[in-house]
Amino acid sequence: MRTFIPTYTMSGNEHFFEGAEKLLEIWFEETSDNRNDLRNIARCDWENVLSHVNCEIISFSKNDLIDAFVLSESSMFVSKRRWILKTCGTTTPLKCLSELIRLASLNGYNIITDLFYSRKNFIRPEAQVAPHKGFTEEVSYLDTLFPNGRSYCLGSMNLECWYLYTFSRSDMKLTGPGHITDEFLDADPDQTIEILMQNLDVNAMSVFNKKNTTSASEATSISGIDKILPSMHIDDFLFDPCGYSMNGINEKGEYMTIHITPENLFSYVSFETNVAMTNYRNLINQVINTFKPGKFIVTIFANKCSLAYETMKELEVEYSKESHWKRTDMQCCNFPSYNLLFAQYSYNGKNNCK
Repeated sequence: MRTFIPTYTMSGNEHFFEGAEKLLEIWFEETSDNRNDLRNIARCDWENVLSHVNCEIISFSKNDLIDAFVLSESSMFVSKRRWILKTCGTTTPLKCLSELIRLASLNGYNIITDLFYSRKNFIRPEAQVAPHKGFTEEVSYLDTLFPNGRSYCLGSMNLECWYLYTFSRSDMKLTGPGHITDEFLDADPDQTIEILMQNLDVNAMSVFNKKNTTSASEATSISGIDKILPSMHIDDFLFDPCGYSMNGINEKGEYMTIHITPENLFSYVSFETNVAMTNYRNLINQVINTFKPGKFIVTIFANKCSLAYETMKELEVEYSKESHWKRTDMQCCNFPSYNLLFAQYSYNGKNNCK
């Protein structure tokens, strides 16, 4: 479960939890054998994978297209040829890569087409454990498996930033962990939006404390999380004494996930979904109005086959002109098969909770 890191402040002995997640997403090349499917991997094997990460499975939901796991520290999603792991605290997701690659190979997937590893800067990086003590260390670790990977830092390195490592070689084939030969790939439509929020409204966060709310379903309803993307089937969990995680999946195989660290001194909420939309502006507004942060980061990935690939450009227009937010940073990156938009906003002092 959520493990608090003891620390000392001027006010005495306090606890701390690093809400910012490490996000790992891997796509494997589609094969000619339709029986190949990452969802065929047994639960005991997933538990072994997660033992390398230092987290465990709390709850599980599925439909015909996607499996969703609520974890003791965030979430895991498994589709036919895509795997997503998102973990917070002092977890070590990179340590499970060799075992994941081995299991994927046993299930017919020998070609990694795309890998993405990303995270926001930590509040307390010194509390992390290897290979996550710093982004340079993480990059060095990933380079041992993906020699042609690329690393980036968006935002201000001395303030708030977001780190990204990508491997996108559709013409490279794994013959074992870290061994690659040439192949070719055609991509499926793909898009992901993340909203990473800090300095959240105390009243909004009070819902996610067991002193005030008796169950996860009650927290989901009172907060309005169930109204953000109503088509989602929700699997939620309320931690003791506080904290919240949820996964949502729909019949299209799309997902959403929310993770909440409500403590006032280090409050943090993340929202993520791969739902395809022609405009994400309304979704961003709904998420922000639900949790009422003091500042937030938005990242949007979209590949060239996605509906969002062109429409995400609309968010390059000054969002703060139509809202109560000041944009403090924006960067756009063009990768061979993906576009990336990164933007930071801070509350400008007006009432944004209408």
